[in-house]
Amino acid sequence: MKLRCNYLFTIIILFLSDCNNTGSNADRTAFKNISVLTPDTTRISAINEPPVNIMHAGAPTPLKNMFGINAYEWNFLENPVFPNDRKHIFGDKMSLIKTFSGVRHYLNWDRIESTKEEYTFNPAFNGNWNYDVIYQRCKQEGILVLVDLKNLPLWMMNTYPASSRDNENAPVPYAERLNDPASYADQARAAFQFAARYGYNKNTDKSLVKVVTKKRYPDDVPNTPNIGMGLIKYMECGNERDRWWGADETHQNPEEYAANMSAFYDGNMGRLGPNAGVKTADPNMQVVMGGLASADINYVQRMINWCKKYRGYKKDGSINLCFDVINYHLYSNDGDVRTHKRAHTGIAPEISNDGSIANAFVKLANSLPQRPEVWVTETGYDINPESYQKAEAIGKKTILENQADWILRSSLLYIRFGIKRLFFYQLFDDHAGGTTQYATSGLAEGIKRRPASDYILQTSKLMGDYNYIKTISRDPLVDQYQLGVKTMYILMVPDETGRTGSYSLDLGKAKHANIYHLKIGADVMDKTLVNTINGKLKVEVTETPVFVEGVGK
Repeated sequence: MKLRCNYLFTIIILFLSDCNNTGSNADRTAFKNISVLTPDTTRISAINEPPVNIMHAGAPTPLKNMFGINAYEWNFLENPVFPNDRKHIFGDKMSLIKTFSGVRHYLNWDRIESTKEEYTFNPAFNGNWNYDVIYQRCKQEGILVLVDLKNLPLWMMNTYPASSRDNENAPVPYAERLNDPASYADQARAAFQFAARYGYNKNTDKSLVKVVTKKRYPDDVPNTPNIGMGLIKYMECGNERDRWWGADETHQNPEEYAANMSAFYDGNMGRLGPNAGVKTADPNMQVVMGGLASADINYVQRMINWCKKYRGYKKDGSINLCFDVINYHLYSNDGDVRTHKRAHTGIAPEISNDGSIANAFVKLANSLPQRPEVWVTETGYDINPESYQKAEAIGKKTILENQADWILRSSLLYIRFGIKRLFFYQLFDDHAGGTTQYATSGLAEGIKRRPASDYILQTSKLMGDYNYIKTISRDPLVDQYQLGVKTMYILMVPDETGRTGSYSLDLGKAKHANIYHLKIGADVMDKTLVNTINGKLKVEVTETPVFVEGVGK
């Protein structure tokens, strides 16, 4: 237990958590809530703790926005019984995907443009995947899709010498200058074609849309040109372009990536022609910065500085940015990706630097007139105990059970610090049984949910539309959510030692309370109706979140 006054008690009266503010309303509110916990042996830095009794600022964020997933086209379409049928949704896999509110779709550029300036979508000539079917079904199910257009197509990669061919190279032909937006014209044109087809603008010049309509064989289903299908609102430019590993050709510094994004965003303010850039095709589509691997706020600031210098200012005086959403990746472990400090194990999200890093990104975003949203599009934990990103088994909890705790608590952490969307890596293991980092981070297996997905589904059903309001206690963590006149509290111990405790929750005039407990293997939580004592309820708290609402006033 950490107090600013440096006293350690078994029984904590929360108003003592700020000795210099004893007369505040926050103190009087906190005085009603008393917690009793087993001793805390894990130190959490103050900069990673949320403020207490401070109303959440900014636009409301429903909790379900924290439940996105990373996935691929084969996760939707690949049916093991009919492996060559790639134009129909595989129902069993779709049932798993419906657990999540959003999908970050890794879309290799080569899929839609396997031959230069020949675009195909339904089906794509490379892989025969039907993207129309995927995006139509997601819209039908109310699932937001972020399309991450990434990697070099083969025809561009082959412009490089054999020794430096890598589909992770910066998206330019060999020997082109990385600091010149014109070098990224090919990618900008592909982004235009995609946005023109799947965006919401029905007034795009049809003569600019290039789709191959020829048949490849007699009974082939030809591609059909289309515009403004109204299926996609968000596109992302590449993935982890700040990578520090790999060959030089795979890395872009902030200024080079800003030049890349300027081309991708609007064809470098229209200079690349009428058929280049996302905004050129659909001015209302939102362009998401490629997730930064280093979680480096200075990288973003340098991109902003580049925009100030080369894109200038809008009429309202704001910088003409080349992105609408700031985006980074962060995995909770005992290392530090910002300094490349090697990790040895995954750790609970509250104990990591996740909170302070999120706070810094949101602060930067809010300093801009546009106040762009900040997203985290990759985070998660492995289940293989040999990975340095593993979720630990704690006490009687298995690795899978603890992965579930930490996944859900990651969502609860990021919404506290103002992150607007969160996507977990990923739907299925990248390499089942693999020992390397991120190989076994899947939240589903076969056609079944893992416990982490159970927790996400149950929380979404119970309170996915509720908005985070404030945190009323740090240890145990007690968060308040609201939907209209309804209030829900989520309580948890922010630790990784199996620590437990109890908390006296003030539910006002409520005569009764519903207590909800997560249940592995179920679609909904277990619910227990209990009586309060003058509106007070003693809640047993563990490292697995518990949910409470007052009823019957």
